[in-house]
Amino acid sequence: MENTFLTPARRAAQLEAFGRLLDVLNRLRQECPWDKKQTLESLRHLTIEETYEISDAILRHDLPDLKKELGDVMLHLLFYARIAAEQGAFDIADALNAQCDKLIYRHPHIYGTAQADDEDAVKRNWEQLKLKEKGNTGGVLGGVPTSLPALVKAMRIQEKARGAGFDWEDPAQVWAKVQEELAEFGAEYGHGQPPADEAQAARAAGEFGDLLFSLVNFARFAGINPEEALERTNRKFISRFQYLEAAAARAGQPLASLTLAQMDVYWEEAKRQAALPY
Repeated sequence: MENTFLTPARRAAQLEAFGRLLDVLNRLRQECPWDKKQTLESLRHLTIEETYEISDAILRHDLPDLKKELGDVMLHLLFYARIAAEQGAFDIADALNAQCDKLIYRHPHIYGTAQADDEDAVKRNWEQLKLKEKGNTGGVLGGVPTSLPALVKAMRIQEKARGAGFDWEDPAQVWAKVQEELAEFGAEYGHGQPPADEAQAARAAGEFGDLLFSLVNFARFAGINPEEALERTNRKFISRFQYLEAAAARAGQPLASLTLAQMDVYWEEAKRQAALPY
């Protein structure tokens, strides 16, 4: 059965919807007191929040919510372009054409004569072409945003280094590095004992950072997205802890009055509940 969303006939509807959103935004910018006050800076934190809401919808596999969140972010992108146009800098057409030009330039295996037979080759070409682009200072790692969350930044740093040919040869080497960093952290932390002074605490923190970085590296080799893996664990913990709270409340037991052993009973119940088919 043909997917009607992917047919050429759908293009007219897509362009019409894009134009409609532009029209709605333009009117809001002219007439709505809140929209008229917005600046690039005032929208920034809202856009970050909306981006995380997209991430949440993806992790929940909630496509109806993803549709809504994509619309929210698209509005923000057009809003930035509208403000830039008011300042005489550029408009959305300039931004989209610049993106098209960049994609064509960075895909010479599609639009040119370069060869790229696998994903790694495409990534290497991409990073090499980025380095050639005017204004890209700071070398291979210069394009990593400084404000990225540390876990995501570690992933991007390692991916970019790999694109330049600086990487381990096989997962066994990376796993050995994880074990090495774990031992070094254990040595500084006293194998379970708190650091003796501030200097040792600082060294332990440094070794812990090295350990996390090596784990992110191994996750990359294992095909695991560490940010997504950690978020799934966060959600799992929240779900089990909320079950623990609810179970204690049903039993008339204030959570603060429970011993760890009693809490563990409810925790194990939560784990069994999560494993049941529904």
